Formats: sequence, structure tokens, C-alpha cells
Amino acid sequence: MTGNLTKEERAGLADCLLDMGALLLDCGAEISRVEDTICRMGLAYGAKHVDAFVITSIISLSMEFSDEESVTETRRIYSSAGTDFFRLEKLNELSRQCCAVPIPLQTLRERLQHVAAGKKPPQVIFWGSLIATAAFAVFFGGTLWDGLAAACFAAGICGLQTLLNRTQISITGSNLLISLIVGLAAGAMCMMIPQLHLDKILIGDIMLLIPGLAMTNSIRNMLAGNTISGVVRLTESLIWAGALAGGFMIAMLLLEQFG
Repeated sequence: MTGNLTKEERAGLADCLLDMGALLLDCGAEISRVEDTICRMGLAYGAKHVDAFVITSIISLSMEFSDEESVTETRRIYSSAGTDFFRLEKLNELSRQCCAVPIPLQTLRERLQHVAAGKKPPQVIFWGSLIATAAFAVFFGGTLWDGLAAACFAAGICGLQTLLNRTQISITGSNLLISLIVGLAAGAMCMMIPQLHLDKILIGDIMLLIPGLAMTNSIRNMLAGNTISGVVRLTESLIWAGALAGGFMIAMLLLEQFG
């Protein structure tokens, strides 16, 4: 099915490629990876020439076939990029399979929908968050009790993230709210238990929220020549980080005022 696609199948192929690009962006893939994957898959399915332009909020795709007919589509991306290596690995595997031996478009669409619906097991995220925060708190000079306290608040962060993800609150607002609540709760606990070290606890918990990978990918995008996407993602990352700092700062000021 790599050279005799009908007009409807070509439109369906464009939709599938846009779905693939949107999912890659949602999983935190860099811009160059998204563009390269879309172009390789389009060529594998019989397109003579494929152009893909991707930034964090838009994917534009143009395919030209051997009969000189072209298909052009653009999709607006509304989701904010997260970090999901679980789905990203499955998308990479799917793209490699399609480039080696193209699968029917209906099967491709179903597999994309399956990947989109799949999420990393919640218990993996939960226990990984607890272990990571406790380890960071101890690594930066805290006691084992500081690590345990940080792990307790990490459980609360996981719960708040799950709850806020069901709402229309932006990542910036979510980070501000979570950091404010965690900062107040951690400060209140340290006031009741003076042996705990507030700074070590917060260092461990903030590691769950900082946009480290998004910031790193933004720099990589700029170095690779994708300046627009890099600047946009870097600006978003700095705003998210500023919201985190603002939430903790407000919490500390309130604790100092009423403590």
C-alpha cells in the first residue's frame, strides 16, 4: 500500500502522521525527532516528498505524491508537553515498524489510539516519586527523618497533580497551587517537629515539579536550529519554575507572618 493510495487514504495518512506528531510532542520529544519521524513515515507510505514544520503549538504537514497530487494539513496543539518515556518508547517502536514495513492505515490509527490511551502504571509513578524525593532530601544533607517527611509530601503532590489534571488549570497555576500547599504543610510540620529541616524537605519535593527536561530540550532545540520552538519552550519552563518559586516563597512569608 505504499504507492497506490487513494485520495481518502492519503488524507487518512496525513491525519495519522499528525496524530503521531501530536503524541510525540505530548510525550516531551524534541522538535527534530517529531519532524524526522513524520517525514520518514510519510516517505515509507509512498509520498515522493514530505515537508513537516513543527513548533510547540502547531504541526504543519505537506506531502507530494508521484502523480503530482499534494496533501497539506495543519493541526493546532493545545496540550502542554510533559515527560512520558513509557509512551514515547512505544511511539518510536511503532514508527520504526512502519518505516520498515508499512502497516495498513486502519491498523496504524488503532495502534496510535492505543498508545494515546496508555499511561505509565500509577503505582510506578507513585513509588518512584516517594523514593526520588526521599533520596534527594538525604543526598542534599538531610536526615533520614527529613527523607521520610519529603516522601510523605511527595504522596500529597502526586494526589494533587492527579486532581488538578482533571481540571482546566494551567501548568503554571497548578505548580503555584501545589508549591503553596506543600510549602505551608511542610512548614507547619517543621514548626511542630523542630528536629526536621524544612529546606532539605523542600529540596526533595521540588524535584518532582521542576521542568528540568523541558528546559534541557528547549536548549537542545535552539542549538539544533529550531529557535522558535526552543525559545517558546524555554520561556514556558522559566514561567513554570517561577510559579514554583513563587508558591514556596508565599508559603514561607505566610508562615513567618503567622508562625
